[in-house]
Amino acid sequence: MSKFKVNTLETAPADTRATLEQVQKGMGFIPNLFGVFSNNPEILKSYLNLSDSFSKSGFSPLEQQVVLLTVSRENGCQYCMAAHTAISLMSKLDESVIGQLRAGEKLNDSKLESLRNFTARVTSSRGWIDPSDLEKFLTTGYSESQAMAVVLGVTMKTLSNYINHLAKTPLDDAFKPQAWTR
Repeated sequence: MSKFKVNTLETAPADTRATLEQVQKGMGFIPNLFGVFSNNPEILKSYLNLSDSFSKSGFSPLEQQVVLLTVSRENGCQYCMAAHTAISLMSKLDESVIGQLRAGEKLNDSKLESLRNFTARVTSSRGWIDPSDLEKFLTTGYSESQAMAVVLGVTMKTLSNYINHLAKTPLDDAFKPQAWTR
């Protein structure tokens, strides 16, 4: 059970309510993670800014989810694995890719597999990758700019993964059908 308060619009600090209202408008509800984030207005704003920046960083929606699900799997974040699976399915992204990511399997698409592998290496090595890992990533058609964008995605997901670990964020009903365990 979470020891962190999962705020609603009514219980959130006043300086986070407008942001939570925007989240609710965009998603149709306020995910528990954002309710937890609202305990610290800077965390909530930072995560949303990182998310917005990552969405504009040069990856397709499917590639973005490859990065986000890979980081969440590497970090063992049950909440984010379920949430990003649900978001991916609602966005009608390739279900087979999402299933392979959830299972930790090699992806059939070689370019996406390169992205998955590079992201996993960046996450597990805390950025201290072997130069050959970067070279493999670049030779599959990705750029140096996209290598940096992977780090942005790792940063974004590590923030939410670690807060979920601390807070033991309860899974929202909307994400329960996609519950995940390692």
